[in-house]
Amino acid sequence: MWSRIVIAVLSAGLLVPVGGSAQGATGPEPDQIALPNGFQPEGIATGPGPVAFFGSRSTGAIYRADLRTGKGELISKGPGTPSLGLETRGDRLYVAGGKAGDARVVNTENGEVVKSYKLTTKAAFINDVALTKDAAWFSDSTNQQLYRVPLSGDGEVKTLPLTGDIVWGEGFNSNGIEALDGGKSLVLIQSNTGKLFKVDPETGVAKAIGLGGEVLTAGDGILLVGRTVYAVQNRLNTVSVIELNDGATEGKVVKKLTDPRFDVPTSVARSGSRLYLPNARFNTTPTPDTPYTAVAVTP
Repeated sequence: MWSRIVIAVLSAGLLVPVGGSAQGATGPEPDQIALPNGFQPEGIATGPGPVAFFGSRSTGAIYRADLRTGKGELISKGPGTPSLGLETRGDRLYVAGGKAGDARVVNTENGEVVKSYKLTTKAAFINDVALTKDAAWFSDSTNQQLYRVPLSGDGEVKTLPLTGDIVWGEGFNSNGIEALDGGKSLVLIQSNTGKLFKVDPETGVAKAIGLGGEVLTAGDGILLVGRTVYAVQNRLNTVSVIELNDGATEGKVVKKLTDPRFDVPTSVARSGSRLYLPNARFNTTPTPDTPYTAVAVTP
């Protein structure tokens, strides 16, 4: 599905395999979405339908954009603490709360907070969220554990310590998380080691996924489509495309994708045939007037 294009036309919004040839985004939808000045985006979630949600790492505001037009609006001013990883299901948006150590469930239509959860009283950095059929799983870059929040009822938050192959260190640890096989397993990236893990959600045992010597340096948000993992490497302005084997015990990096419009992207979501990535611009000092964008690319 990865057709090659010889001539690069930057205005078309191109995806460029490292060491390869360019590829362009097609279709009538805009390939770049302007976000509010000063927004400081980090997470993204798409759907249902041609819509994307972005969270602000500074204020926790939520911005909803129509992917057909690129137009959007703030639906929530936020609590003044971060909105990082995002996932949607129906009219619910699940939000990882960063240093606040919490999670929120937001109505996608009116931006109202439906529920909020205090995941831990420790210093924490709740970084990303994955949805299974019955729970939302949150990663914590500071503490060696995951958090399980039930999708229905008034069930309590459960903390799952991580054991096995994962070794905690300085800096950001657990980051992007996705559900595999409907939630029978979780896939987790560790930023400071560049490793990918398969996690048993019952026991918390993490098994390293062999990548043939590849290291996912600066690994951030991930997207899992079938057995394909898209791993954002933020400061490298790269998305590594990894094909997992049937048991998700090993993976092969089949492509490394970049784009001239990438400016430290942090997360990735899919709508239709396109991938969407917000530019966090970590190398740019944020001001109220700093412009931010999300870019669309077609793999």
